[in-house]
Amino acid sequence: MTVLEQPGAYRPTPPPGWEPRVDAAPLLPDAEPYRLLGTAAAADISPDLLTRLHRELVRGRRYNTQATALTRQGRLAVYPSSTGQEACQVAAGLVLEDRDWLFPSYRDTLAAVVRGLDPVDALTLLRGDWHSGYDPHIHRVAPLCTPLATQLPHAVGLAHAARLKGDDVVALALVGDGGTSEGDFHEALNFAAVWHAPVVFLVQNNGFAISVPLAKQTAAPSLAHKAVGYGMPGRLVDGNDAAAVHEVLAEAVRRARGGGGPTLVEAVTYRIEAHTNADDATRYRPDSEVEAWRAHDPIALLEEAMRDRHLLDDEGIRAARESAERLAADLRTRMHQDPVLDPMALFEHVYADRTSQLREQAAQLRAELDAEAADAGEGE
Repeated sequence: MTVLEQPGAYRPTPPPGWEPRVDAAPLLPDAEPYRLLGTAAAADISPDLLTRLHRELVRGRRYNTQATALTRQGRLAVYPSSTGQEACQVAAGLVLEDRDWLFPSYRDTLAAVVRGLDPVDALTLLRGDWHSGYDPHIHRVAPLCTPLATQLPHAVGLAHAARLKGDDVVALALVGDGGTSEGDFHEALNFAAVWHAPVVFLVQNNGFAISVPLAKQTAAPSLAHKAVGYGMPGRLVDGNDAAAVHEVLAEAVRRARGGGGPTLVEAVTYRIEAHTNADDATRYRPDSEVEAWRAHDPIALLEEAMRDRHLLDDEGIRAARESAERLAADLRTRMHQDPVLDPMALFEHVYADRTSQLREQAAQLRAELDAEAADAGEGE
């Protein structure tokens, strides 16, 4: 007897009463990435929103260059720059309400800063310092996630729990194209759709998972198409068009908050800098490709659109750059101050109640520290 001949076995052909649970057509993304800047619809964008997007884009670019410089100076262990992807980061940081949650990946420090996190706190983890560097509950920003895509199920769990409690909360989870190849990505999308969780997934498709191009990760028409298989809408947007990314994310957040369930948004962008300071990007992509994307720079696109509407002039650009320089100067000054470290903090936030082993280890470390202090005092 074969497996299919056993009683109750699955039959490849569904019975006549079977029907799809969801019509796939409304879930499919557009054939081309959605754009706003440079189109007729750009005239309807709020001037205040454009001004704020521009200010944060300019500050974000300077933040990236300053953080990269700090890495070269040994003040950061590593820094994954989001230069070229600032439109995705800024839109994600601005689109949420205070009660909502942001779930960033390791490259999303700028999104956390735009949301209100102190720039130094956002970099604390990357300098090898104390825990995540900030209190996630105060800022509603989950810890920066270095393991790929593991923050996505966490976002779904929080959003589902909030819905069960009746809280008006949306979770926005960020991930790169490489993260979509992880099992956590698929598990998160499946649970989110089945539970109708108020969560938005933003995939920043910057072309490479370190050195692996997208074509070697998936044969799908786009990453946004993957949403259909789970029963949620997929949106494809130009990730360098800050206004378009903000609009698409805002619609997805409103839909989630209104009970419409999750959305998968793919923002097509490009990583101008190397994966991190430890990566040599010239080994797997030509300079001509990078220069082609520089011509589609998110700051230049926005400045051109704002100048066309007489919303920005040279003085406005100068003011934005001066604000960015003040941010960089403050970041530089504070990051050059060595942190005061307490070795006893190793035992904090491990368990609510310390185990006997931890108590023993803490006592041993305290004795060693006291002995060192006593020796230093005698030496003086």
